[in-house]
Amino acid sequence: MTKCIIFDFDGTLSDSIQIFIKAYNDFAEKEGYNQVSIEELDDLKKMSIPERCRHLNFPMRSIPFAAPKLYRFIRESKASLPLFPGIKQMLDELSSRGIHIAIISSNASDIINHCLKSNGIHYIHDIFSSKYIFSKDKMIKKLLKQYNYSQEEVFYVGDEQRDIDACMKSGLRAVWASWGYDHESLISGEASKAAVPDDIVDFALRT
Repeated sequence: MTKCIIFDFDGTLSDSIQIFIKAYNDFAEKEGYNQVSIEELDDLKKMSIPERCRHLNFPMRSIPFAAPKLYRFIRESKASLPLFPGIKQMLDELSSRGIHIAIISSNASDIINHCLKSNGIHYIHDIFSSKYIFSKDKMIKKLLKQYNYSQEEVFYVGDEQRDIDACMKSGLRAVWASWGYDHESLISGEASKAAVPDDIVDFALRT
């Protein structure tokens, strides 16, 4: 029986790509990295994170240092990240059924909270923010231990290959959101050493 569903935030619950592109381009202009155009988004979605970093001339080791600057841009712009169509209704339904909803994201918890409250969502209290983009498995294990959940009682919904990798490391069932940041080719098994999700959903494409 499922007791808890863990969601990724950006690209899964929130359609934040446009705001993050603005934040990244502002940062890239100041730091001398390649900027991102809307026209190349489809190509970027088909790249792994290391490939994207090479394409943008952006060293992966700088990701933890860049993130606070991106979040500062979002806070200063006072932008509320939008939810995908249908997401609030889905979360409301899950909450009404007594499902424990948690969020594990690389985004900052205050930005996530602001988005949820702006959309009238006040029942999600467990928001785990992972400073390092490849360490979500540690946050998953922390949540399981905190609530004494077994791996069979929880599954994770995310939109990126690294979300599936985190599920494999922590023993959770991985559900992939097809509307998110990564292209399906990255998780289809066609890519070398690709992590394959247990299920694929396209809920947010239906309004």
